[in-house]
Amino acid sequence: MTINGLRRIDDYRIEVPKGYKDGMRTNGIIYIDKELEQKLEPKSVNQVANVATLPGIVGPSMAMPDIHTGYGFTIGGVAAFDLKGGIISPGGVGYDINCGVRLLRTNFEKNEIQSKIRDLIDDFYSNIPTGVGSKGKMRLNANEHKSVLRKGARWVVEQGFGTAEDLDHTESNGCIEGAEPELISNKAYERGKAQLGTLGSGNHFTEIQYVDEVFDENLANSMGLFQDQITVMIHTGSRGFGHQVCTDFLDVMQRAAKKYQFDLPDRELACAPVNSPESRDYLASMKAAANYAWANRQLIMHWVQETFMKTFHVGPATAGMSLVYDVAHNIAKVEEHVIHGKKRKLVVHRKGATRAFPPGHAELPDAYRNTGQPVIIPGDMGRASYVLVGTEQGMKESFGSTCHGAGRVMSRHQAIKKAKGRAIWREMEDIGIIVRATGRSTLAEEMPEAYKNVSHVVDIVHHSGLSKKVVKLRPLGVIKG
Repeated sequence: MTINGLRRIDDYRIEVPKGYKDGMRTNGIIYIDKELEQKLEPKSVNQVANVATLPGIVGPSMAMPDIHTGYGFTIGGVAAFDLKGGIISPGGVGYDINCGVRLLRTNFEKNEIQSKIRDLIDDFYSNIPTGVGSKGKMRLNANEHKSVLRKGARWVVEQGFGTAEDLDHTESNGCIEGAEPELISNKAYERGKAQLGTLGSGNHFTEIQYVDEVFDENLANSMGLFQDQITVMIHTGSRGFGHQVCTDFLDVMQRAAKKYQFDLPDRELACAPVNSPESRDYLASMKAAANYAWANRQLIMHWVQETFMKTFHVGPATAGMSLVYDVAHNIAKVEEHVIHGKKRKLVVHRKGATRAFPPGHAELPDAYRNTGQPVIIPGDMGRASYVLVGTEQGMKESFGSTCHGAGRVMSRHQAIKKAKGRAIWREMEDIGIIVRATGRSTLAEEMPEAYKNVSHVVDIVHHSGLSKKVVKLRPLGVIKG
């Protein structure tokens, strides 16, 4: 579909000009090639333009090549706002606060475990609570729940489920300081108290993969990755807890938008000034949900390690399972960026977009200080996933941001309709991938053709310079909610 009014800048970028829509304070940039441009939804382009109307926006309103329509902001959206005169919007983070991805390396190689993939996937499904309403193995009292919200993955490690190295290899060390559990509603607590250590539904998964292709051997070595190596990817977020935090603050922000007399093009962009009490409370609550998500992925990683060792009757040294990195892709963070030659603190919203900091950045652990931040990009369950690193160009151009996945080309309803009469699990087995899920509708919603080809999406961010390819991972088996 050709959308009038857009201007192609180069092979991998199009501009949504400042005059595309009344009230735009800046232009929009969508990272996309000519082929994927034909699949652009007019509504998602409109959302990029809408974000460009928000007060205090710094730089362009951006969208990555996995762009598709979301709530308020497009999925794949990135926008930064000044701390003075700017805003914070829950629509720029999303309902699943700190949905993110964690990648584990192992000592196993593909040929060593391929005959046992079905057993391993069955054991994963038994050992990792999965799906809507699933309950974890942890039972938190009120004080423990508040400690999780303040400490994140650090609390889980303190309970014996992980190591200090895990925290060092997690964005923000698995905890954003400044969470305030006292601001959280009883309903959010109720939804979250039994879900820690559980895998969500929909596109969330735990997947066994192998390194199919190495693009940069030196960078791969720095991450402990090698050809045909078995890896495990975990994709999940803050579960019902984060969803409820978002729901609670959408009401707050809609009232705030009226209070501060913002003329918004879409009520889903409800927001408040950065320095307002509403934004302060939202950020403190969002941090609590982000910390819950990091604790959640840390626990699931423990169940994964436990399952591998039990299935293969080996100890930790033989399994060699350790964390490559964990990164969020639904979050708003105050960060320092260089704007017109001067350092400025901005609040960067990434909604279905991944942080991708370059070599030398102060926030990176020593292991990745010289290489750049590992960027973990999951694809659909039938094709591939990727590991990349952040770049200097990405830091300058997109506030150190890149894509977060493949991006849908069908709604969930469309996918279910398309899958009618098909056995998606058998189609997966026919291409060598063992799948377990809680329901047939999940597999229909998540069938590969419901998504763009992640290799195409990743090539765009690679060639545009936002991040650099390191390895390609192929799935062998997956559990989904």
